[in-house]
Amino acid sequence: MIEPALVLLDFSSIAAGIHAADEMIKRAELDVIKAGTVQPGRYLILAGGTVAEVEEALSAGREAGAGALLDDVFLPQVHPAVVDAIGGARLPQQQSSLGIIETATVAAAVHAADAGVKGALVDLVEIRMADGLGGKGIVLFSGLVADVEAAVDLGLSVLTKPNQLVYQIVIPQLHPAIWDNIAEATRFSTLVLERL
Repeated sequence: MIEPALVLLDFSSIAAGIHAADEMIKRAELDVIKAGTVQPGRYLILAGGTVAEVEEALSAGREAGAGALLDDVFLPQVHPAVVDAIGGARLPQQQSSLGIIETATVAAAVHAADAGVKGALVDLVEIRMADGLGGKGIVLFSGLVADVEAAVDLGLSVLTKPNQLVYQIVIPQLHPAIWDNIAEATRFSTLVLERL
């Protein structure tokens, strides 16, 4: 289990990312570390453990891959729904509204998801990370309109670096057919292959 702390680093270089992952695991005792390539030729590192160890790992990763580090996020008390969503869990049941935050990096999406789900009474439907998105991240919140608006606002409030936000929207009454699509998958290729 990743709690109580999580860090995610996004590198523009695969070699720099591998070097950073190696330095992180050598310097800190982590409960979990997952690393690998994502489109378009980037490298992600996700690590979890105690707050002090994860913070030490982040420091090592930043130092080792400094020139290639695009973005990172450190969440000392990550919300359990974020951990579940990163692990692939989805809550696609139909609700009254859908909030979407699209970010330029995966780290920004994870940060926005954590802030939104901690501060508003919403469900975290999904976090999509990088692959099939050109390295971007997408967060989907569902619930009552006012709650989803609050979650999106909270998610946007933590995006402090220039150009992290690509797009955001709250759709008050999402059509049932689109809810059905979201329930199946958000990857177009998956939907098309299932129907052909």
